[in-house]
Amino acid sequence: MHFASHRVTYALFDARVFRRMAVTDRNTLPCASRFTAASIVLLAIVLGLPLGGCSFDLGSWGSDKEKPQAVEQKPTGTISGQSVSDAQSHATRGQTLAKSGKAEEALAEFDRALVLDPYNVQALYGRGLIYQADKQHEQAIADFTAANGLTPQRVEPLLARASSYLAIDKTKEAASDLDEAVQADPNSAQAWSARGVTYERLGDKAKAFTSYGRALALRPKDDAARSGLARTGG
Repeated sequence: MHFASHRVTYALFDARVFRRMAVTDRNTLPCASRFTAASIVLLAIVLGLPLGGCSFDLGSWGSDKEKPQAVEQKPTGTISGQSVSDAQSHATRGQTLAKSGKAEEALAEFDRALVLDPYNVQALYGRGLIYQADKQHEQAIADFTAANGLTPQRVEPLLARASSYLAIDKTKEAASDLDEAVQADPNSAQAWSARGVTYERLGDKAKAFTSYGRALALRPKDDAARSGLARTGG
């Protein structure tokens, strides 16, 4: 499950573009003191994932150590095999708590995981989503950057980081991430649609038009991408 901040005064992405990308049953979401059900809904929409049954499992990403310089946190000592194993247990508990809407408890588990293994991608990405939900976008960007450095061919950290960049009006940085995302996965309709929104915001109708067109080709029933295509000259 993914977390989000509900847009009233700002948008991670244009809600019109993403309103068809997620199933959002607010009645199934537990209450949290800092992270509201409304906040959880929008990031799920932004990331194109259904709530309730969506996957927060990043276990398949592994814990690639090839680019440790991308992680700002430094281990206090040697990372043992036991530390890595214990960190993964905390990260898995964190994702389970996140799926249950228990964001604060999930955050604590992700923090514990990263103390033991600062290169645990699952914990970095999960913690970044929780920071993003709480509008702590600089912290979220740091975690997504670390996750991206460790798994450079994954679309998810790039798309998530782009949403935080847009939230703090760094549209050019968001566009750069989305350019990279569509190169990493040219079949991601979600990334193409997000790229269309971003370039439309930058005033580049040609790139927005192309992006909406690619999104629509991949997902023909995407009415929001169809509307974007019409707005930008299609």
